[in-house]
Amino acid sequence: MIKIPHKLKNELWWLIISVDFDYSRIAIADYELNGEILTLWLEDKQNYKNALDECLQADIHIKQFARIIKTEGLNSYEGTRVHPDKNFAYKSRIAINEPIRWYKEDASASEQTWAREAMLKAILTQLVETEIYAESV
Repeated sequence: MIKIPHKLKNELWWLIISVDFDYSRIAIADYELNGEILTLWLEDKQNYKNALDECLQADIHIKQFARIIKTEGLNSYEGTRVHPDKNFAYKSRIAINEPIRWYKEDASASEQTWAREAMLKAILTQLVETEIYAESV
């Protein structure tokens, strides 16, 4: 579960309402990964902003970003391994690198975009599912 600060939840809800609950309209205008924080600037694809100051700034802890990369299997691939002692082959997920190192050093520009979009999708999904569940209980 991703930790979303209360203020960011409210701002995300306003963005969701402004796009008429059409999540595909929410775009990542820009991003920055520094130290312990991934910052995503979000905007409506049908109402592009002239400056990042006008976009919604979402700060996500790097550990949560790493968790999404690992959960989605972006830093690994399915391959065949041979057991070192018993000499039989089996299918397994083979990690390319640790999630954040993979993102910084190994991922192509497209793969980095997929990782950021997976993060955005996870945040929006969690926000909507937890709020709807909380209201129905």
